[in-house]
Amino acid sequence: MVRSAHEPVLSELENYYTLNFIDYKEIDKLNPSDFSIVFIATGGVERYVMQHFESLPRPVIILADGMQNSLAAAMEVSAWLRTRGTKSEILHGEPVNIAKRIQVLYNNFQAQRKLRGMRIGVIGTPSAWLIASNVDYLLAKRRWGVEYIDIPLDRVHDLYDQITDDQVGEACAEFASKALAIREGSPEDILKAMRLYRAIKQICEEENLQATTVSCFKLIDHTETTGCLALALLNDEGIYAGCEGDLQSIFTMLVVHSLTGKHGFMANPSMINTRTNEIILAHCTIGIKQTEEYIIRSHFETGIGIAIQGILPTGEVTIVKCGGESLDEYYLGSGTLTENPNYINMCRTQARIKMNTSPEYFLKNPLGNHHIVIQGNYVDLLNEFFIANSCKKVEN
Repeated sequence: MVRSAHEPVLSELENYYTLNFIDYKEIDKLNPSDFSIVFIATGGVERYVMQHFESLPRPVIILADGMQNSLAAAMEVSAWLRTRGTKSEILHGEPVNIAKRIQVLYNNFQAQRKLRGMRIGVIGTPSAWLIASNVDYLLAKRRWGVEYIDIPLDRVHDLYDQITDDQVGEACAEFASKALAIREGSPEDILKAMRLYRAIKQICEEENLQATTVSCFKLIDHTETTGCLALALLNDEGIYAGCEGDLQSIFTMLVVHSLTGKHGFMANPSMINTRTNEIILAHCTIGIKQTEEYIIRSHFETGIGIAIQGILPTGEVTIVKCGGESLDEYYLGSGTLTENPNYINMCRTQARIKMNTSPEYFLKNPLGNHHIVIQGNYVDLLNEFFIANSCKKVEN
């Protein structure tokens, strides 16, 4: 009887999804990994929602097609949930549009699940100049479920000293053979960079890390090399790796991949032209798989070690950054990557991007210096996710 009254919307949803109906009395049997929707079938059920409030999935997604006074009941429930500080959304309207909206909400749910429990290794400490890129570890864990793990640089030093050139020689030869060119850097430099990669990777495996951010500059004194190659290869292998101990940017890279499946290019805005709406972003490392070709260079700031000059594909890109000590702020922009410049006074991988809107945000209200660039336009997808998690968008 209940099913027949709501057949149009339920039949449409079954064209896209497998529906399993759980009686409200058995709501506590739901698994946290189940994507759950509260189906309001009739009026007069508000008190049942109150009784089972603690067992409701979060956020509370409510389906109500309007039959049997279901919409009126859903609105009352939504208002009551709001007084309890609980976010909710009512799905109502054309069945096909409801199905599309469910897909968006499901993507958010999946991304949140992927983030929860992820371990981010902080190798060393954030660079001294990242004065606006702090993260409160406890707040980040409460809000997102991610865990930051402090790891002393001495562990990297010890492992680095144990790895021999013979152990990495074959990998070095393969890396060099696939490069478009070698502009700077000796075979010895490549060996040192590859040994550092092996050391950091071993720590990631030992600590079960899904991501790491490395105090690159502090490694140089002991290893006489930079982390540029190590971070590039780790990103290629699915261990999200960022520079300079930047806690906010490595989290941004995790969010980006959880939602889009894309790896990001962590870079500094180096030039901004508000007249033409163009910016140039640059850094000395990028995942090899993100490039069309790559050139082996030296590290820009120090002139030593191995850096990557990646040639990126032109086309649509998204620029994103999460900020704030509890990672509750964000910036989103989109544009077109038009050129791979080669300025001698910037980091090695460079991307000129024609923004779709004014880049004045970078000059008036930036969330720090590092931002993440991903190939493709994912503004709507990312925006939905941040809104669903009550994050504040930073505008120009």
